[in-house]
Amino acid sequence: MAAAASSRRTVLLLALCQALAMTSMSILATTSAIIGNLLATDKTLSTVPVALQMTGMMCATIPAAFLMARIGRRGGFWSGCALGTSGAAVAGLAVWAASFPAFCLGTFLIGCSNGFAQQYRFAAAEAADERFRSKAISLVLAGGIVSGIFGPETAKWSRDLFAPVLFAGCFAMIASLQLCAAALLCFVRVPRPPRFSLRSSGRPIRQIAAQPLFIVAVLAGTVGYAVMSLLMTATPIAMLGCGYGFTDAAFVIQWHVLGMYAPSFVTGHLIARFGVSNILLSGAALLLLACGINLSGVAVLQFWSALTLLGVGWNFLFIGATTLLTRTYSPVEKAKVQALNDFTIFGTTTVAAFLSGALLTGFGWSVIQLAVMPIIAVATAAILWLKLADWRAAPRYAGQ
Repeated sequence: MAAAASSRRTVLLLALCQALAMTSMSILATTSAIIGNLLATDKTLSTVPVALQMTGMMCATIPAAFLMARIGRRGGFWSGCALGTSGAAVAGLAVWAASFPAFCLGTFLIGCSNGFAQQYRFAAAEAADERFRSKAISLVLAGGIVSGIFGPETAKWSRDLFAPVLFAGCFAMIASLQLCAAALLCFVRVPRPPRFSLRSSGRPIRQIAAQPLFIVAVLAGTVGYAVMSLLMTATPIAMLGCGYGFTDAAFVIQWHVLGMYAPSFVTGHLIARFGVSNILLSGAALLLLACGINLSGVAVLQFWSALTLLGVGWNFLFIGATTLLTRTYSPVEKAKVQALNDFTIFGTTTVAAFLSGALLTGFGWSVIQLAVMPIIAVATAAILWLKLADWRAAPRYAGQ
């Protein structure tokens, strides 16, 4: 009983840290493409700051996993907070100086901090037993609901904090949130990892990656995150192009982030009740539905409903994929498997973010929707393949 209470306390604290980290990312998601559009002389480069945020996240995933395997979760998360605070300072100063390259550097560093923050869900999985694991992952990601409520609102409020220099205040808020997370981590008690060695870390990574469970987990997580990033990044610019204001774009992003994290309160229960494959299929279906709505028109209602459903679909795919991934490795294999998974997901997401501005400028809003639908169909087919095949007899690991 005491162990269970301690586990739930750890998960709650990790959820609060995740909430602070994701609120930072929500502020950045609401503003970075618009700031990029203001600072870049070539408007096709408007989404480069977002893409570099994703690049930073991708670049940090492998170092974050291995650093935490060496020094422990708390030290690793503190390192991420330091990167986030530094990145916010650089980006804020870049807005003051109207420097597009410096702003890109700042978003890159903030993205690196998010690469560390992605490990919160794995830390929660390690703190929970097998029965509580999917719920623990869901609860930590549910911390992101705070970002959906407060992120865009904070962006709107802090945009004029240092007027007449617009948006500089947003990065002062991001720095404050990173420092709050660092303080909260003082109270998180995660056991130090056993001594780690690449030479004695279980099976070769190629053998692990050949497992059907691993293939589907990585594919579902990658497609869900990349499609979400591509459409989310393009939406504020598309709305501005249709004549809507920053407040309208912030409102849509706010509901998108709520869609991403609000279902986390029940996603773990849904996985336990209906099975991970069915939840993954539901997520893919919601992504396709979001594309269909975007193709139907460009009213605020359509932007809002599509991006909200996109968030819910991402939630189902990401939590389902993470739950599936934890069944593919033993405790000694976790660092390299988690690193490979996140590097693949965020590497692809980075490419999607880089393409977003160019696709929108060069081909238009409708072409983006048509381009991602076949990719979602491929992920759907892979999930169906896993569901119909009898992989239940394959060995499953505790993922700790």
